[in-house]
Amino acid sequence: MAVSPSAATITPDDPSSVGTVIKLGVGAFGLAWSLTTTAAYLPPVLGEYTGSTSLIGAVLAAEGLFALTLPLVIGPWSDTFHTPLGRRRPFMLVAVAPIGFCLALMAFMPSLWTTALLVLAFFFAYYVYEPPYRGLYPDLLPEGVYGRAQGVQHLFRGIALGGGLILGGVLFHLWQPAPFLLAAGIVSAACLVPVLFLREDGGHGRVFEGVRVYLRHSWRVLRRNPDIGRFLVANAAWEGTFAGARTFVVLYITVGLDESLGTSTLVLAAVAGGYVVAALVSGWVGDRLGLARVITWCSVVYGLGLLAGGFATQWHTWFLGLIFVVAIFAGTVMTLAWGLLFKLMPPDDRGAISGLATTTKGIGLIFGTLLAGILIDVLAPSLPDTQGYQVLWPVLAIPILLAIPLVFSLVKAEELTGGS
Repeated sequence: MAVSPSAATITPDDPSSVGTVIKLGVGAFGLAWSLTTTAAYLPPVLGEYTGSTSLIGAVLAAEGLFALTLPLVIGPWSDTFHTPLGRRRPFMLVAVAPIGFCLALMAFMPSLWTTALLVLAFFFAYYVYEPPYRGLYPDLLPEGVYGRAQGVQHLFRGIALGGGLILGGVLFHLWQPAPFLLAAGIVSAACLVPVLFLREDGGHGRVFEGVRVYLRHSWRVLRRNPDIGRFLVANAAWEGTFAGARTFVVLYITVGLDESLGTSTLVLAAVAGGYVVAALVSGWVGDRLGLARVITWCSVVYGLGLLAGGFATQWHTWFLGLIFVVAIFAGTVMTLAWGLLFKLMPPDDRGAISGLATTTKGIGLIFGTLLAGILIDVLAPSLPDTQGYQVLWPVLAIPILLAIPLVFSLVKAEELTGGS
């Protein structure tokens, strides 16, 4: 079944291709705004019920359980789910309302456990939406624009990151539920854009082969494609680091370094700015030099930059410049990662592989967030200057550095697909 125009008939400059990239990017804007809001402002909300960073980390790390399990079914199911609306978009449509509903109520819960239950429902809906959404990219776009398409996607993500952190921070001080209500409206509207304004080949009839079939199929896909396996290990490292950083960065600044929320806003603005710069330039560079090659060298700077962060015990304004530079390299890694995966994946298994990639994201979310929270608690007496938060950056640097050989090994595989 043909689900998209042939890459031979769509060129990178084709207006239809540009429009598709933008519509897909708006969906990423919504997803990023939702996770930015929960990661940045849910920990202070949970902090009203508990002082344990381990417990706060456990609630946020629960995202990983859903990322670890749901995509293994939703991803391959969306490869075979033939409806008049298409294969991927029915899943996305069903998930939008629960995502918005959970975000809107998140700050109104009366206890830690009711808040946690609502957060779990949000994560469930999120991971019904994301794997089919990821699968739309290789379905609807020619290979020649994968890098640039991911650049546009991460430009939208960078704007969402900056908007969610900065505007959300202002609103959070005015009224605690405000960032969550704003996110509910923005996310619902943005995530509907690719559902309503993109078109798939609808096919005929519905097919559900069963959970066990999809799990076995995902395992077979993984065994047949060792390059995909190497990418997935690296992806778990990248996602774990990103999840740990976004969960504890505000607490690191306000508690660990004893700085004001104004300082944390400046830091987050520097991160978002670097992320946007990476989104603007990395796709173009990656498409010309090779995605795996660019990710490899950017990972070196990214990992070493995080490692250096472990030496800081007090704040200096000149840190903002370093943070901005490291954020550019970090943003490049995150921008190009899925573009590299799209080049490696066989056309018939795009949904299954997108699901596997989201599953490894779940592994990273669990270990990155939970391990960071536990180590902060455990090492607080040994690192009194920062109440244990100093350990955050070396812990998050190690996965990035360990993943470098895996990514470098994919340079040749990318070239064999017709990449640079």
